[in-house]
Amino acid sequence: MNARTLKLLLFALGALISGPALAFEPLPDQPPIPKDNPQTTAKIELGKKLYLDPRLSVDGTVSCNSCHNVMAGGDDDRATSAGVNGQRGGRNAPTVWNAAFLSVQFWDGRANSLEEQAKGPLINPVEMGNPDHDTVIKRLKQYPEYVAAFNDVFGKDGLNIDNLAKAIASFERMLITPGAPFDRYAKGEKKAIAKKARQGAELFQKIGCITCHSGPAFAGPPLPEGTGFFQRFPTFADNEFVKKYELDQDLGRYEATKNEADKHMFRVPTLRNVAMTAPYFHNGKVRTLDEAVRVMAKTQLNRDLSDDAVEKLVAFLETLTGPFPELTLPRLPEKSGTTTISAH
Repeated sequence: MNARTLKLLLFALGALISGPALAFEPLPDQPPIPKDNPQTTAKIELGKKLYLDPRLSVDGTVSCNSCHNVMAGGDDDRATSAGVNGQRGGRNAPTVWNAAFLSVQFWDGRANSLEEQAKGPLINPVEMGNPDHDTVIKRLKQYPEYVAAFNDVFGKDGLNIDNLAKAIASFERMLITPGAPFDRYAKGEKKAIAKKARQGAELFQKIGCITCHSGPAFAGPPLPEGTGFFQRFPTFADNEFVKKYELDQDLGRYEATKNEADKHMFRVPTLRNVAMTAPYFHNGKVRTLDEAVRVMAKTQLNRDLSDDAVEKLVAFLETLTGPFPELTLPRLPEKSGTTTISAH
């Protein structure tokens, strides 16, 4: 274990022990940037085009943005997303906003980085439906503008699957929302949030929500990329919420690892902009934020909350909605006189 990892693990332990002060970390103005994928303006712009281009799917109908809409909360407002041929996925689409602050991606943490995550949906038969990555690259190579853009950003013969993933990940690292009312409060602007929200923040710590939702992203401590911060869900399964919303049907991380210890373990999701990302939980069964608060209290802390407590917690969670940066839609490359999409 290197010194940095030890330091961050001690930080995580501190979050569990000392709680309150650590909850008041504002979201940084910049996310972690990997050394092997530095940000450049041209790379980010290329990544934005790829992110928004449905022609990365086998039938030209599904883009990254279809399920993770950057013009909204970074998700798609559905319980589970629709992929090619109208197929439905098995889990709720996590928000892409502030995903750059998470050390692993997907509900089960099976991707160690944004770059790795970007490759997965392309060849998922339910999502974008391509038989392999080569199919995606062959299609993009038919667009001279894409070929030129990849060569400009990555050098000669730059259009390959690894560079495609790097470009998309670079764009996604721009999708952060620092400056939420709670951030301003954490920096000392005591009137940035209302009294009820302040009471909610205190309650959030007092009853133990901070145990899992710590750190600046409220998704656990900022661990090194690939480490992951996981918790069992549901922890307390003998209650009506679990039955009503079928919360124990998904085996979580076990589906990726086949390790018995990973059954019902999930990556702790960010609470940033949580008021904008209904419906809630891995299966999207819970439609409202106040109900999600009640569910979490019962399934994770074995607590029944009063209506007043729920109102205060919701008021606090609403202060985690940050200002969304302005995004402009790009013109996508075209192939004159023909189409690259096969008839389906």
